[in-house]
Amino acid sequence: MKVVKNTLGFIYAIYAMVIFIVTMLIVVIPIWLISLLPEPKRANALHKAFKIWMGTYMPLIFCPVFRKGKNNFKKKENYVVVINHNSLMDIPVSAPWIPGPSKTLGKIEMSKIPIFGIIYKTGALLIDRKSEASRRASYAKMEETLAMGINLCLYPEGTRNKTDKPLQPFFDGAFTMAIKSQKAIIPGIIFNTKKILSQEKNLRACPSKIHIHFLEPISTKGLTLNDVESLKQKTHKIMESYYVNNVNTKL
Repeated sequence: MKVVKNTLGFIYAIYAMVIFIVTMLIVVIPIWLISLLPEPKRANALHKAFKIWMGTYMPLIFCPVFRKGKNNFKKKENYVVVINHNSLMDIPVSAPWIPGPSKTLGKIEMSKIPIFGIIYKTGALLIDRKSEASRRASYAKMEETLAMGINLCLYPEGTRNKTDKPLQPFFDGAFTMAIKSQKAIIPGIIFNTKKILSQEKNLRACPSKIHIHFLEPISTKGLTLNDVESLKQKTHKIMESYYVNNVNTKL
């Protein structure tokens, strides 16, 4: 039975990869043209392109995405959106389904992948994590993004959660940025992406429905950098509680 399951998982993974490559080749030229636009026009156009691309791709690989909490995003306001991180699938889910354009921090190494790198660097604020200067510069890029009215999407766990816990501890960056910009935080919870891609080092996957829920904004008005730790812990508690109370209904 395990052999059959692994074989089907391998076939599905190949199928999903082929569909991704085919659809990527279709959108890469339009996205390259979008990359030539100045901000924030680039972010707005890219968000529409990603919605069309992933809105087509995800159903084709039998992983429909269901969103809840869109009304927590108010018109003419932008936010620091913090999302749990379980899988590589979180990124193609979060960017298109966040209401309005958004940017996220991205590893500079990913931008060097042929063809895909064109798309990646168009939608990400690139950072070289080995460089202290690059990490410092990333804060300026994030501030500029928020100042232009674009949402900032961050994964405060820093890396994929490979533990049995609902969430890993959070890093300070997202909360420091939210306080400095006085932008509200919107927590986002993604369910089921860990089921799709195995975290083992093998080529195996399994289709699943995906749910992304956006919770009520957490205000940062009047907070100072002395409040980073309490804001971080408050957000972690809210997200962890929501995940634990809802995960079994979204399986």
